[in-house]
Amino acid sequence: MDSAQSPSSKPKSFSSSSSLPSSSSSSGRRPRLPEGKMAAFLPDELWRHVLAIGVKSPAKSLSYKELCCVSIACRRLRRLSGEDSLWSHLLSSDFPPPTSQSSSSSSSSSSSCKALYRIRFERDKEKKRLAHRRAVMRKESQIAEHLRRIRDIEASLARESDKLKASASELSNLHKVRQASVALKVWQPEVVRGKQKQMVSQCAVPVESRISAVDMEFRLCKQQIAILRKSYEEERRRLDAAKRELESIEYHPLRRCERTGSNLGGSSSRRKEIKRPIDVEGCGKLAKTS
Repeated sequence: MDSAQSPSSKPKSFSSSSSLPSSSSSSGRRPRLPEGKMAAFLPDELWRHVLAIGVKSPAKSLSYKELCCVSIACRRLRRLSGEDSLWSHLLSSDFPPPTSQSSSSSSSSSSSCKALYRIRFERDKEKKRLAHRRAVMRKESQIAEHLRRIRDIEASLARESDKLKASASELSNLHKVRQASVALKVWQPEVVRGKQKQMVSQCAVPVESRISAVDMEFRLCKQQIAILRKSYEEERRRLDAAKRELESIEYHPLRRCERTGSNLGGSSSRRKEIKRPIDVEGCGKLAKTS
């Protein structure tokens, strides 16, 4: 009998002992709220204080961008983030009014500070856009001026090169005339002597003085060409620097990403178009074999 009753008593004690922790745990723990609904139980005063700390902190944890992001979280935060106490501080810190307009700012307090901030922001954005456009046009005009100077230098180089060739040819002819005049003093056959006399008679100016003048002109042309080449290289460097500055001014990461994305999309679509006929032919072959 004792052996028969002992098994029945053990499950009863186990069930009673197992029910004790559940009752103690349910009475000791608080109900846990879902993470998405915890913010709904915070009062408006606490949210106002948090937003004010973020806006008025020296590090400016909440700028106009973050405040707009907070406003799209829920209706309550949209209402709290649009209060004038927050936007008035952002308006005075981001767009400080001039001293002459301090009196007129009080009269415009009837409209909301958020609307005023939007107006000032759009105005400042337009000013920045126009300033950027002026900088781009200024740099483009500098590039055009550098190109004009390069064309002028190239034209001057072409003229000086022609002068150098002409003076070199004339100098060579004058040296031949001088050799002929020296050869006339020595006996030579009559045919050779007649040609040399004809060559010397064609030069009306004394040969030595003309050679010195042409030689001086030849050296001046070489010097001028060296100066023009140096200025050409300098102007080229300025042009390249201006082009790099223009590229840095016009650089926009979002536009670059859009261009690369469109190029990648076009290449993938082309690959799909190329692969489609191959897949169709393969399916047809499989259908025939089946």
